[in-house]
Amino acid sequence: MDGSKTVSGTLYGVGVGPGDPELLTLKAARIIRNCPVIAYPTLDGTASFARSIVAAYLTNKTEIPISIPMGNTAATQQAYDDASRKITDQLAASRYVAVLCEGDPFFYGSFMYIYARLFEHHPVMVIPGVSSPMAAAAALSMPLAAHNDVFTVLPAPLDDTVLIARLTATDSAAIIKLGRHFTRIHALLRHLGLVDRSRYIERATLPAQKLLPLDRVQADHVPYFSMILVHRRSVAWQDG
Repeated sequence: MDGSKTVSGTLYGVGVGPGDPELLTLKAARIIRNCPVIAYPTLDGTASFARSIVAAYLTNKTEIPISIPMGNTAATQQAYDDASRKITDQLAASRYVAVLCEGDPFFYGSFMYIYARLFEHHPVMVIPGVSSPMAAAAALSMPLAAHNDVFTVLPAPLDDTVLIARLTATDSAAIIKLGRHFTRIHALLRHLGLVDRSRYIERATLPAQKLLPLDRVQADHVPYFSMILVHRRSVAWQDG
C-alpha cells in the first residue's frame, strides 16, 4: 500500500452532538450546509436520530440512509459495505459527502466503520462533536473529574467482574448503553456502595430528558440512550 488517494471529493465525518440542535458546532453546520450529499445511520430502517438533529440544514441534498440491522454482525458489516460503495460513487464524481454521526465520530461513533473502509483511498476530515458524557455532566450539574482524577467510560454490557474491577480502580465513571442492563448495574453499584454517588440521565439535551436518582428509575423503561455518572467523592471539586 503506497498510501495514495484517488482524485475525488472529500468525505467528512460530522459529529452532530447528543441531540439538541443548538449544540451542533459552527464547523459542523457549515460543512453540512455546503455538502451536496448527506449520509446518516438508521436502525432497521427507522427514522434517523442523527438526521433529525440537523434536519433544518438538509434542503436540496442527496441523502444516503445507512440502515443498520440490530443483533446481526454479518448483516451490519454488509450494510456498511453497501453504504461505502454508494459514498464512493459520490466521491468519485468529485462530490463532497458528509456522514452524520450522533455525538462524536470517534467516540463509539458509527462513522468509524465507514472511515475504515474509505480513508486509504479518499480524503477524509473528521469533525468532532459534543459527546454524551459531557452533555450528561452539564445537564446533571455533575462535573466528571477534577484534580488528578481518573475518568473511565464503561459500557453496561461488560461482565460484572470487569465492571467491578474498573469501578474500584477509578475515581469517576460514565456507564453508557444502559437499556436492559440497568437492574444489573444498579445492583452492582449498590454492592460497591456507590448508589448515593451516582446519578441517572436519559435522552440528555432532548425535550424528553430525565434526571433521576437511581432508586427512582423504572428499570423496564430505561432506553439505550441513557447513562449513569458516578463519582467516588460525590462532587468532583471536593478534596479526597
